[in-house]
Amino acid sequence: METMKIGEIELVWLNGGDTHMDGGAMFGVVPKPLWSKKYPVNDRNQIELRCDPILIRWNGLHMLVDSGIGSGKLTDKQKRNYGVTEETKVEESLATLGLQPTDINKVLMTHLHFDHASGLTKWEGDKLVSVFKNAEIITSAIEWDEMRQPNIRSKNTYWKENWEPVSDQVVTFEQSLDVTDGIQMHHTGGHSNGHSILTLTSNGETAIHLADIMPTHAHRNPLWVLAYDDYPMTSIPAKQKWQAFAEEKDAWYLFYHDAIYRAVKWDQEGHLTHKVKRAKGV
Repeated sequence: METMKIGEIELVWLNGGDTHMDGGAMFGVVPKPLWSKKYPVNDRNQIELRCDPILIRWNGLHMLVDSGIGSGKLTDKQKRNYGVTEETKVEESLATLGLQPTDINKVLMTHLHFDHASGLTKWEGDKLVSVFKNAEIITSAIEWDEMRQPNIRSKNTYWKENWEPVSDQVVTFEQSLDVTDGIQMHHTGGHSNGHSILTLTSNGETAIHLADIMPTHAHRNPLWVLAYDDYPMTSIPAKQKWQAFAEEKDAWYLFYHDAIYRAVKWDQEGHLTHKVKRAKGV
């Protein structure tokens, strides 16, 4: 498991499972000859996308950013369609750190699509139960409303199996939320109407997690947005706004989905200056 620090904030990437999604869908209207230079693609036109929660240890708290794709939650057809080659092993990752799911205080949900929220619940016998029973599950109010009442498009990714068992743990916010000292969540919309990002600041260092409005380092161009985005013309100015913030702060970018890098930093000319690579097989 890869680790890094932002000031005194400790980050650890857990094993949340692996998917392989259509590269064209992940880069929208960008031609394949362009995006395929930036991110590897297989002979089925799929790109690898990790679903690895980030454990944040800070201020006496154990917090997760998103929850992975879960284990035993997907049908064989869904695994095939989403190119799932590995399911969540978050509990095993936590155990190697001497932690249990009950030690998690907060789960910071950037949004509630199945590849981020399926790890919130698991099967115990014939009943779905909460994985992180002692945690507040934090998401934007807009996202929580849509999760429970999805529209004709979003019902394919907002599943009752992922929210009903944890409904009494959910805490919502409107525009921004101070989760704890130095860690904020900000509603952006774009990828979903309720999509949110995170900023982390400690001892003069800053990191930003743009979640699925910038799911990999290859999506740095503000115009390179996903066909999966419900509101792409909201994603673009949101990326521009927060990339300007990141440039001003000389911030690290953190990733949940990127199969190559856990975190990167660019200079003002767009050159990659710092990186934390994912160890293969993790």
